[in-house]
Amino acid sequence: MYIDPNTGGMLFQILAVVFTAISGLILVFSGRIRMFLTRMRRRSREVAGKREAQNENHDQTTDI
Repeated sequence: MYIDPNTGGMLFQILAVVFTAISGLILVFSGRIRMFLTRMRRRSREVAGKREAQNENHDQTTDI
C-alpha cells in the first residue's frame, strides 16, 4: 500500500494534535479523575464490608 509523503505528514500532525489534546484534558481534570476513582474505591470497600457483616450475622444466627 502506498501512502503519499504529504499524507503521512498530515496524519502525523493530526495524531499529534489529538494526543496533545487528550493529554491536556487529562492534566486539567486529573484532580476530578482522582477524586472519582477514590470515591469508587471507597464505595466498593463499603459494599464489601457490608457483605462481610451480613455474612457474619448470618453465620451467627445459623449457629444457634
